[in-house]
Amino acid sequence: MSFASKLFSSKKPNARNQEGYPAYTRSVEEQYLQMLLTNTMSNTFYAGQQELLDNAAELHEQMALEQPEFMAKALVYARSEGFMRLQPLFGLAVLSGTRPDVFAKVFKKVVQIPSDLSDFLTILQGLGRGEGGRAVKRQVNLFLAGISEYWALKYNGRGRGYSLGDAIATAHPKPADLKQQALFRYLRGQEANLALLPQVEAMEKLKQAGSAEEQIAWIERGKLPYSAVTGAIKPSQEVWNAILYQMPTFALLRHLNTLLRSGVLADQKNLDYVVGRLVDQDALRKARILPFRFAAAFRQVSEPELRDALREAVDLTFDNLPDMGGRTAIFLDISGSMQGEYLEIGSVFALALYKKTQGKSLFWLFDTAVADAKPSRRDSILGQAERIHARGGTDTGAPVRKLLEQRTKVDQIIIITDEQQNSGSPFYQQLKLYRKKLNPDVKAFVVDIAPYRHAMVPEQDEQTYYVYGWSDTVLSYIAQSVQGYGSMTERVAAMEL
Repeated sequence: MSFASKLFSSKKPNARNQEGYPAYTRSVEEQYLQMLLTNTMSNTFYAGQQELLDNAAELHEQMALEQPEFMAKALVYARSEGFMRLQPLFGLAVLSGTRPDVFAKVFKKVVQIPSDLSDFLTILQGLGRGEGGRAVKRQVNLFLAGISEYWALKYNGRGRGYSLGDAIATAHPKPADLKQQALFRYLRGQEANLALLPQVEAMEKLKQAGSAEEQIAWIERGKLPYSAVTGAIKPSQEVWNAILYQMPTFALLRHLNTLLRSGVLADQKNLDYVVGRLVDQDALRKARILPFRFAAAFRQVSEPELRDALREAVDLTFDNLPDMGGRTAIFLDISGSMQGEYLEIGSVFALALYKKTQGKSLFWLFDTAVADAKPSRRDSILGQAERIHARGGTDTGAPVRKLLEQRTKVDQIIIITDEQQNSGSPFYQQLKLYRKKLNPDVKAFVVDIAPYRHAMVPEQDEQTYYVYGWSDTVLSYIAQSVQGYGSMTERVAAMEL
């Protein structure tokens, strides 16, 4: 068979999607990145938790055997840039049994906080690996050597199976000094010299305190983290007032309803403080909050000032998005399978992209039909996203077909979807027609936010880029790729371990 005929045949559909429609398989590296960046191991429209878990396990094991270096880089990327936790930890556990040398290079970049360690050890146990062997024990010991009182109070007992005390009992780290010895003993539930651990001592006193005034005194004296306080006692309004001013930005976002219900935000001073934190661009950048979290909070609160703050927060999150040249077509899948978090994040992404194009774009919604979203460059992203609702089936080719019918020339097409076509003409067929009839140089970006492994476009198409994930870095990647950057897999492969 000639090279040309091989290439032609490779562009024919070679798989079926979840709806049974013709689809393509992408490279195993790309499938792996997609799984890491989108698979939260919770039920989806087309696949249950166990099926997703089985698919993930298969991919982790394949990558650990065939491409451990790429796997390690992908785990770090997913944890640090994609804001994902469980899948990178799952992959790290698999990697530890196959390539302990590569595992050791990336352990600290994937296991970043004590709850990561707890989940990692729980996954190891679930895989039948017990304590994981010497390579794992060495890394766990190094991690435990850096445990502080703050971490001990915030995270001990909050894992999904292993507490820090369990980790100490498993790894048997040697304490560096008397203070660390006392901390290790405390975490294991043994008698310890709390005089060496002032924060821990304040926490134990807090648990025994008989009044809100006494509780607040120990919170302030020990500078106790809010998460430890709320885990130890049921805070009154007075106590919430005391811990409000040391809560991280993400914690404020998560607890907006609680703060409202407790009456804390009835105090204008407190409300002004929370609003100020939510619209602090530096604090937002450091907090690294997934955009859909703002959408979820926006849906749950009714207080006007908080809703305004959340609107501004999302706009600020995307303020540093690189500009995109040329004319752009943005297509958002609003079919029934996108209902929920997929549509929330997809709507936010689409509107952020629209705003960044400075009006040099069109934004259409599609299911089996196509409709102009009628976006505004002035209205907030969240306010507009709230008005977008899921419905109907999926024809991924419909929006490109409409471009052809209207003879609208664009420089890049961005489609945000779970790729599950179930009617009409396929996206890739329409894309090829568009390139033939209107613009042979148009770039296409498929933003896939679902963990299903089959794709709409074959990997041989060098003008189509696949982008995976739920973090705002997805949009930065698109904007940079318009300027000539390589594929997501190429970027990960170029990372240093």
